[in-house]
Amino acid sequence: MLTYEKVKRIYENLPSIIAERNRKEVFTALGYTSDLDILLDFRIEKFNELLEQYAPDGILAEMKPVSRIRTRRELVETIVYYCRTGTGGEADIDDPDLLCRNFPHKNGIGGTAVQAALAMAQFGAKSVVHLTDDSREVRELLESPFIRVPLADGSLGRSMDERGKAPPEIHVILQFQKGSVIRLGSQAVGIPWSNRLILTKCTVNDKLPLNEAFLGWVETHAAQVSSNVLSSFNCPLDRDLLRSRLSRIKSHAEAYRRNNPDGIVYFEDGHYHDLPMRKLCMKMLCPYTDILSINEEELACTLELFGIPVDLRNILSCIEGVEQILKRFSIRRGVVVHTKDYAMYVGDQRGLDIEKGLVFGILLATAKAAFGRYGNDADVRWVLGQPFNEEGLKNQEIIIQNGLEDRVLLVPAYCLDRPKYTIGLGDSFTGGMQLCF
Repeated sequence: MLTYEKVKRIYENLPSIIAERNRKEVFTALGYTSDLDILLDFRIEKFNELLEQYAPDGILAEMKPVSRIRTRRELVETIVYYCRTGTGGEADIDDPDLLCRNFPHKNGIGGTAVQAALAMAQFGAKSVVHLTDDSREVRELLESPFIRVPLADGSLGRSMDERGKAPPEIHVILQFQKGSVIRLGSQAVGIPWSNRLILTKCTVNDKLPLNEAFLGWVETHAAQVSSNVLSSFNCPLDRDLLRSRLSRIKSHAEAYRRNNPDGIVYFEDGHYHDLPMRKLCMKMLCPYTDILSINEEELACTLELFGIPVDLRNILSCIEGVEQILKRFSIRRGVVVHTKDYAMYVGDQRGLDIEKGLVFGILLATAKAAFGRYGNDADVRWVLGQPFNEEGLKNQEIIIQNGLEDRVLLVPAYCLDRPKYTIGLGDSFTGGMQLCF
């Protein structure tokens, strides 16, 4: 069983792990998209005013989301849905200014690859990153001595060694807080959980342009790349275009494995607006994937492809669902499930120190949730002083009682009732996971 003391011992070993990585010039390869996040200061009082203005006759309990927001009413009804259910989500938006002109905001950086790189860089871990949005704004936010990008001549450099070539792609990030109350006339609905809604206006990521300099460097220098993270395939809407991109990534994963048989191909799933597109990604990439990483909503969506029900409140049901995914998609090693209550690995543990990765992932994600920034050593040490999540502890005990430890590893999350941040927590978790490879 994982104890507080064991987690602290694992964390105390992190500096020596990173020192050894850096001595050997080991990188994590992180792909594939980037964007400029507009981080809203979402004020519920102001939103209630907009709700009264844009949907005065609406019924809060009946409001539904749309996948593409074209009107003011669609905007507020989509926000209401995610707030009243406490779930995270994504939607396209034609006019981001509908929100930006009504709420204070600041710039951030978006994309699993770049956010994982920044989380790792806080502890001196090196990465090489694939950019789609390579604008000046994104490059400035990515600047770090521990983060490298491929340059035009095929070498690696820092993000500001080349100029940005295009305007940024805008993603508006809306965080809502547990306990806030949505009001419309005499109606009132409380927000049950803190979470976030991402509203995107794609200008480049829907085409997912692949940088051959990045792919070539990773393939040629595979022996220096401990893990190769594949992510962010959820923006393209053209099936043929996506199939073409996935075909190139499939051959890239094969080349990486040929040149580094011990390397880990790590596929981080995401939120798809279209289930057939999700199925296409899973079918094409999973057979070349060592570890698939998903959250609980993605677990349910993936099982929905096959009409398989899952009770997300029942850990044994979740484990059985993961086993179905492993079998149906021919994943080589295992599946990671990361949630607000726990992080879990199901699969073949031989030759892997997965428990360390789950611990590092939980610590980095919780530090970002608590402090609203990529966690540093002081932030993580504060997290280490917090109690474990009760649901996570209960699930850990169920796994032990059922004798599943040889197949299942579970690390409880930490209690954080009102997180300051709900943006990019899975991306920080992904960065932490890579430190065990």
